[in-house]
Amino acid sequence: MTENTDDILNLLPARLKEARRAKGLSLEAVAKLSGVSRSMVSQIERGESSPTISTLWNLTRALQVDFAGLLEGAQASDQIEVLRSSEVPSIDNMGQNCRIRILSPPEEAGGHEVYEIEFGEGGALNSQPHARGAHEQLTVLEGRVRVTSGSAMSDLNQGDTARYAADIAHSIVAKGPARVFLIVKNA
Repeated sequence: MTENTDDILNLLPARLKEARRAKGLSLEAVAKLSGVSRSMVSQIERGESSPTISTLWNLTRALQVDFAGLLEGAQASDQIEVLRSSEVPSIDNMGQNCRIRILSPPEEAGGHEVYEIEFGEGGALNSQPHARGAHEQLTVLEGRVRVTSGSAMSDLNQGDTARYAADIAHSIVAKGPARVFLIVKNA
């Protein structure tokens, strides 16, 4: 991390502005989320005011960014975040004879979720409706599965992809051992 106080104060305004824009937030939105006035957020981003630790904490929480990460020398685009296979969280007690590996970051839960699902013999995942407007996209990596969404049903083979409504009851049933890649997009 950067040690020089002047370097930190020079980096901070641009990093906060980058973080706000990356989230697609206006100054007003950040002000409401953080409890810091719009004018103060603007002054900090222009380098006209140095935030207190408390103000900086409120801003980083509102922007959902790591406090220390704002002050790192390297840009986020200069980094690769790796999650090794052994570190990927999984759910083994949902569905029947299936293992769900969670590939998306936890902060994206409820928005854009990515999963790898391995089915054993007789494996199935029956899901209740997700949020209104939710959709799923499933690609079969190995084996065969049957996808049901409401009253619609389709059999898929290796390499096939299906897109379907997930705001109604839906299911994935394996026809023998299978592995799928699933993207859940909540509205």
